[in-house]
Amino acid sequence: MKSVSISRLITIATLAFAFLSAHGAEDAGNRAAPRQPTTEQLQQYLKRFPDADANKDGKLTFDEARAYVKKLRESGQPLPGKRDAKAAALPAPDHKDVRYGPHVRNVFDLWLAKSDKPAPLVVFIHGGGFVGGDKSKLGRDALQRALEAGASVMAINYRFRQHAPIQDILRDAARAIQFVRLHAAKYNLDPKRVGCFGGSAGAGTSLWLAVHDDLADPKSNDPVLRQSSRIRAAACLSGQASYDMTEWGRLIGEFKKEWRRSDAEDVEFYHFKSEADFKTPEGQRVLADCSMYRQLSKDDPPILMISTQSAAEPANRGAYVHHPRHALAIKKRGDEVGAKVQTHLEGDGTTNTTVRAVEFLLKHLGVTSPSATKAKQGD
Repeated sequence: MKSVSISRLITIATLAFAFLSAHGAEDAGNRAAPRQPTTEQLQQYLKRFPDADANKDGKLTFDEARAYVKKLRESGQPLPGKRDAKAAALPAPDHKDVRYGPHVRNVFDLWLAKSDKPAPLVVFIHGGGFVGGDKSKLGRDALQRALEAGASVMAINYRFRQHAPIQDILRDAARAIQFVRLHAAKYNLDPKRVGCFGGSAGAGTSLWLAVHDDLADPKSNDPVLRQSSRIRAAACLSGQASYDMTEWGRLIGEFKKEWRRSDAEDVEFYHFKSEADFKTPEGQRVLADCSMYRQLSKDDPPILMISTQSAAEPANRGAYVHHPRHALAIKKRGDEVGAKVQTHLEGDGTTNTTVRAVEFLLKHLGVTSPSATKAKQGD
């Protein structure tokens, strides 16, 4: 298959609403599906993307277009969505698509703060249910707040569920942090001041990094893996309390069968072979490794759980996986073990929650943005 540019993917992505609704971002359940392209539109797209015509009959069907997008996605190429205009407005990173691991999606963008001394680092981890999304989802407001405070910003990509099990995807994020720590001097970064934030899957990953034991292996032959994976703070927007899915029923409530992407989704999430793997010693180890709820302890860094969605009973998959009960479960567990957990829920104000997340990180990284100072003076 020929390579496809980002600008072309923006157009072809509009063909795939059914595919994206079923396999895309976790919050898709909260949005109405867009309309299917007309026959005329499909034929216009065919002129630009002849490879999408699978049977070479000179006519592009919606099924062919959807299959084409799926093929692109499974190859690891990013599929921009409605936020691309916003992403295009971002200033160019000082370092783009820096490779931190062997997979095509093991890359990050880095914006450097103007500083004479090593700067703290704010890490953005995109959402998308571990099946989609891209580092380009970083918001301009968040980037500007961090940079004006003197903090550098890194936005990472990571593998998707078709590439790796969840327990390995989470370690992609850890490796990105270990990589920049190894090269902290090159990028003028303070390796001791690193904080993470993100939405949905990015929120859960940020929480996992905050609570997981240090993954540094001093004896590793890989110099990256000798670095610490620990962070100074985490801000989590509409994230999950655990990636041990066997805990969800107890913590959040029933996850209805019709919300599953497949009958074996729980098995596929960990790349297990069957349900029997859950009861094996290795399966139990994987579940414990993926449970942020169980790993939370008093020595973990400050955590902010943001969930401004309705607290009503979830009516669909998106409402369930982003429900405030996830945030409340972590808060309750944090209170039990003495961890420093704060929440920002529906009714706690209409502030820009992404900016709220970044300001939380900046506070715990020891810097303050001028915008935040002006806002306080105006109160």
